[in-house]
Amino acid sequence: MGKKADEIISVLKAKGLRVTPQRYAVYANLLSRNDHPTAENILTDLNKDVPTLSQATIYLSLQTLRDVGLIREVLLQEGVCRYDANVSPHHHFRCNCCGKIEDIPWETFSNLSIHKLRRGLKVDHYEVIVQGECNSCAED
Repeated sequence: MGKKADEIISVLKAKGLRVTPQRYAVYANLLSRNDHPTAENILTDLNKDVPTLSQATIYLSLQTLRDVGLIREVLLQEGVCRYDANVSPHHHFRCNCCGKIEDIPWETFSNLSIHKLRRGLKVDHYEVIVQGECNSCAED
C-alpha cells in the first residue's frame, strides 16, 4: 500500500488537513506496514534514527488521521489500541501465541447476516475478529 510522497500529501490536503512533517511521517509509516502497530510501535519506528517525535505528537497525529477517516483503530485485545491504514471493510485474525495480526478479506464471511439480530438493534458497522494460532505457531 506504499503511496508516493506527493500522493500522501494530496490525500492529506483532500481531507482538509495541514501537512505537517509529523502527520506526514505517521501516515506514511502506517501506509508502509500491515502489522497493525500500536502508537508506541510507530513512535519507536519513527524515532529509530533521530529521536524527534514525542508520544503526544504521535497520539495527536493518529487521532487526527482517524477523525478524518484515513486510518482506523483496531481493538483486538483488551487495553491495546492498534492502528490500520487499510480503511476498506475487512476482518482480522489474531494469533493467540505470537500476537500476529492479519487482515481477512471482507468476502470471507459473505454469508454472515446482521439481519438476524434481535429487533430494535441499529448496526452502524461490524467486523469479525478470529483468534487462534497462525501457521508458524501451529508448526512449533
